[in-house]
Amino acid sequence: MTEPGARAVAPESAAERRIYLDHASTTPVSDAVLEKMLPYFGADGYNPSGLYRESRRARAALDGARQQVAEALDCEPPDVVFTGSGSEGANLAVKGAGLAARARARPVVLTTAIEHHCVLGAGEYLERFCGCELRVMPVEPSGIVDPDRLAAELDDRVGLVSIIYANNEIGVIQDIPRLARLAHQAGAVFHTDAVQAIASCPAGVDELGVDLLSIAAHKFYGPKGVGALYVRPGTRVIPQVQGGDQENRRRAGTENVALAVGLAEGLALARRDRGRNRAHALLLRRRLQEGLARIEGVVFNGDPDRRLANNTNICISGVSAEKILLELDRAGFSASSGSACTVASAEPSHVLLALGRPPELARGSLRITTGPENTVADIGRFLDALADIIRKVRGGALSAHAP
Repeated sequence: MTEPGARAVAPESAAERRIYLDHASTTPVSDAVLEKMLPYFGADGYNPSGLYRESRRARAALDGARQQVAEALDCEPPDVVFTGSGSEGANLAVKGAGLAARARARPVVLTTAIEHHCVLGAGEYLERFCGCELRVMPVEPSGIVDPDRLAAELDDRVGLVSIIYANNEIGVIQDIPRLARLAHQAGAVFHTDAVQAIASCPAGVDELGVDLLSIAAHKFYGPKGVGALYVRPGTRVIPQVQGGDQENRRRAGTENVALAVGLAEGLALARRDRGRNRAHALLLRRRLQEGLARIEGVVFNGDPDRRLANNTNICISGVSAEKILLELDRAGFSASSGSACTVASAEPSHVLLALGRPPELARGSLRITTGPENTVADIGRFLDALADIIRKVRGGALSAHAP
């Protein structure tokens, strides 16, 4: 199965073709998206703030991209702020809304132990430098946020609640509408990091009940370096970048029209194809999990049902993830042990520790995330290679570093 608009490559034999299984980390820009972007890197690459004809064309393209994103989120175009990444969007949401809440005597930012580091880091910044307080809730061993626990944590000092929609490591999906209702009943603003969820989960902001929602284009075959933040009308967000009046005075700086167009096109295609892509991902996941269950010492992480269809996260007892990943790379497979933002860290995943995994087991974690171009045959090859590598690692036949 091939992603619509995916770039054509030279034919390879099945044995030669590398198999990419790290779609939660990033996805390649599709041909359809690139085609939409190219004019704004060249002949139409003008500043959209000018009054002359060329600028007006650029402004029309930017407005069209904003309209496309608004349609995907079921909101109005002025509610969409283009950002430089998903991390920037989350920082704008957490810092901007957190500071606004502090100004109305609600200085507490409430979040969970399994958030992406951009949310946790933004909360820590507010606590260290801005007079706010960060509260981090535990989650269930399945990775699910307990609504009763959230309700117990909410009080009249909580100004912002930020809970990830679908976790970037374990793929667990939260009941965002229910959690947002609880936050609103307590008078708090609600943000969700929807970077991993937006391509496949319900996306209507009214259905979700959120005040702030952040996304990133490179998770759905769009370009890197661009994201978007939905801001519900009436939600105060203090800008974090000062300068011009771009993005409704919420984010200063000349807009990158090409990247905004790419985000909008990628999101539209992802939302259009989400049913077909999900069915295919579930087929691959069933085959993958059946094979992994036959490997001794494999432990599955995260709720088995409330998770992204393309995500499988495991721990493998008695092995180092680094060793496994290097050998998989040598064998022609691209996978990861968790968030690409912390891949160089020697520390075990904070998400897996939050689930109660012992550090030594968490260090043997592997995240496999498929895409529409992957096949059942790819999964079969991967399972064979992984089983062989694990046997060799446990037998001491492999060194720690690839040549």
